[in-house]
Amino acid sequence: MATVDQCRQALLDLAARLAADPDAAARVKLDRSLACHIRDLNVYFHGRLRGGTFVDIADGDDPRAQLRLSLSGDDLLALVAGELNFAGAWASGRVSVKAGVTDLLKLRKLL
Repeated sequence: MATVDQCRQALLDLAARLAADPDAAARVKLDRSLACHIRDLNVYFHGRLRGGTFVDIADGDDPRAQLRLSLSGDDLLALVAGELNFAGAWASGRVSVKAGVTDLLKLRKLL
């Protein structure tokens, strides 16, 4: 079972990976607030997707977030590590996303 610190680090690693590939990030024109609920730990993280990068990551919920993800800590670690396919996890209900269809398609490109 993933820990809160591992989940926080996974999000920071994702942010670093996105920042390291500005060409790929530039193809995803998305500027939205994002909240991520880790269901099994009942913790939240939030930040902002801006220009294909993930910035301003902090602990806690943002009830006004435009994009909302909900998943287990283990699934978050697997997604960030590339061991879990986002589309498959979403289709099977392992990842819940509250977002518009266009935003969902762009988010899929990032993960």
